[in-house]
Amino acid sequence: MLPLLLASSSVYRRDLLARLRLPFSCSSPDIDESHRPGESAVELVKRLSLQKARALATLHPEHLIIGSDQVAALNGQIIGKPHTFDKARQQLLDASGASVTFLTGLTLLNSQTGHYQTDCVPFTVHMRTLTPKQVERYLLAEEPYDCAGSFKAEGLGVSLFQRTEGDDATSLVGLPLIRLVDMLLAEGVAIP
Repeated sequence: MLPLLLASSSVYRRDLLARLRLPFSCSSPDIDESHRPGESAVELVKRLSLQKARALATLHPEHLIIGSDQVAALNGQIIGKPHTFDKARQQLLDASGASVTFLTGLTLLNSQTGHYQTDCVPFTVHMRTLTPKQVERYLLAEEPYDCAGSFKAEGLGVSLFQRTEGDDATSLVGLPLIRLVDMLLAEGVAIP
């Protein structure tokens, strides 16, 4: 098996990949993550996941490189990481009683052959109706300012959900393991 490389500095993605019990290393690619005019959210995350993998291919010529990118969409508009309390508060109040769809682009690139597989895995969170006090208590407790949608699904953020909808809950955190396993199996990786 070629060595696995996760093209990410995300601790969340690293923790998810570790669940597969395969040895891997991490490296953060330096790419322009700008949204192109007229580009759909699906096209954006697929393009960025492929760009992240390709950005590391020259430095790692005999690896299976995993690239991933995620956006959240509310009412058809991409919402990013809030970075501040005030922006997170507004995102959660806007999402109150609504549905937020997370689109996760995933690429597995064989840098030895140049062959790659790319997909987009959607996952939808139907939010509870939230009061400003609930939102503020949550934000002060968990500080999810580096998370698209302003919550950590793997933590207390789940208390904000009414229900979820999708084929792979790990895609919500940023690395769809079920689809990744399909890709790894297609490359001949033995799992489990």
